[in-house]
Amino acid sequence: MADVSPSPRSGPGAQAAAPLVQVRGLKMYFPIVAGLLRRKVGDIKAVDGLDFDIPAGETLGLVGESGCGKSTCGRAMLRLYEPTAGQVLIDGEDVTTAGTEALRRMRPKMQMVFQDPQASLNPRMTVSSIIGEPLVEHTDLSRDARRDRTYELLDAVGLNRNFADRFPHEFSGGQRQRIGIARALALNPRFIVCDEPIAALDVSIQAQVVNLLEELQRRLGLTYLFISHDLSMVRHIANRVAVMYLGRIVELSERDQLYEDPKHPYAQALLSAVPEPNPDFESRRQRIVLTGDVPSPAKPPSGCAFSTRCPQVMPMCRVQAPVLTRIAPGRQVACHLYTSNNDSTAGSTVAH
Repeated sequence: MADVSPSPRSGPGAQAAAPLVQVRGLKMYFPIVAGLLRRKVGDIKAVDGLDFDIPAGETLGLVGESGCGKSTCGRAMLRLYEPTAGQVLIDGEDVTTAGTEALRRMRPKMQMVFQDPQASLNPRMTVSSIIGEPLVEHTDLSRDARRDRTYELLDAVGLNRNFADRFPHEFSGGQRQRIGIARALALNPRFIVCDEPIAALDVSIQAQVVNLLEELQRRLGLTYLFISHDLSMVRHIANRVAVMYLGRIVELSERDQLYEDPKHPYAQALLSAVPEPNPDFESRRQRIVLTGDVPSPAKPPSGCAFSTRCPQVMPMCRVQAPVLTRIAPGRQVACHLYTSNNDSTAGSTVAH
């Protein structure tokens, strides 16, 4: 396996730059319809009011159980879904209110790497056509110039130029993901949503793809939202980590702070399941096993969404939803264990 070492970018200097991405009150509800007239009877609250920033050049990891709304958040941020409410600013421009032409002009600066490289690549197109398609849509480059740019992108992601005229089925999963990354880089974006880019890959290939993303970030100054359920890999690539549960962020912290001392009971349970390379520590470690199932986003529980499974639940948790609150520099938690005595900071919902 390729070497993957913790990113050296974490620390106070990582947040000195102005935020490239600003998310405020983002909601993504999917309507529930029923009956012969298909009337709306409710909503699936996939994303239920998110607030966070991502400074330029940083990687924010977004983690949580399957179905918590991670991928929906990433797609809504790029307007692949139409957000129900909220604001997403990328380089100062509001993605959520942009018209058709304005959004088209904004597309080059924001791109996405999808989870399944096989499903996201057109099987009837060659590699050069797949990578060159954004250039056809958004630039007036000549055919030769597009070909040259395609070769540059193949070089950047570590693929042989001789592969340019092959089709996706002729490549391995890791190679197909590199093709997807090359396509995302074609228009020199500033912000890339990586939607579980290693989930469909063999373990032996995952580290290679993560190393490639880190190298491209250092070379090109990219900013990532890295969505994953693999907490071990997120630890290597992310500067900060947001933990999501049932459509909401329950903890947002600097990477090292979160992994060394998680505050929210849900974050504690998630991290207790991450394997430790040290066998002595692993043998002494106690895993926190949550009881019950994740509630339906169509009918979330009243109060705190985690109250039905939380081992430290209090009476107020079942009636009042906690607010994501700053409890220490670089740390935000949505939990009454910490926020009930910090009402004076309840308005500070976004860490800068």
